[in-house]
Amino acid sequence: MVELTPAQKRVLDFILLETHAGRPIPTLREMAARFGFRSHRAAACHLEALRRKGFVESAAGKARSVRVISPFAKLRSRIVDIPLYGSIPAGFGQDREQEPAGCVSVDIESIGFKPTRNTFALRVTGDSMIGRHIVEGDVVVLEHGPEPRPGDIVAALIDGESTLKTFLRKSGKPYLKAENPKYPDLVPAQELMIQGVFQALIRRAKG
Repeated sequence: MVELTPAQKRVLDFILLETHAGRPIPTLREMAARFGFRSHRAAACHLEALRRKGFVESAAGKARSVRVISPFAKLRSRIVDIPLYGSIPAGFGQDREQEPAGCVSVDIESIGFKPTRNTFALRVTGDSMIGRHIVEGDVVVLEHGPEPRPGDIVAALIDGESTLKTFLRKSGKPYLKAENPKYPDLVPAQELMIQGVFQALIRRAKG
């Protein structure tokens, strides 16, 4: 995280104090007088440093044009909303249509990839993927479009039923593997449609 020098922090605190009190942004002359700077140039240098470090916006050398930027503004720019389309069974497939159920907000650095308009999320039900550390209540983030590779976790529509499984091939033919010995492999009788390839997992701590 970018740090301020003690002098820069004092200038920023002064600006915040004046704006929170409903008064105009201090001029360079007022800043110099407040902190005993020998010249307006010293105040301008501190203001420029605050601008470079992303704490304020201003026109060069014009104190009255200063606008303080929230220290969390840059962090918030990394937050994206991913649509949550209901749940998906990690067990036996279920015949259902996915309906929007809100969204999940994530930090793109914490999930390790940048979501696109084809990114979506599903809440997991069932226990067929516990071997891949995916349990009931987890939210899986998936990307629609990419071709799955053997070993990828996928949300799939198999013979009209949706499920979350591991995608594999045997003798060139695709099938879905559960990661729990209680469940059988799923071999498509007619159709296997990959709806999304797993990208990230979101788990809510249980109280």
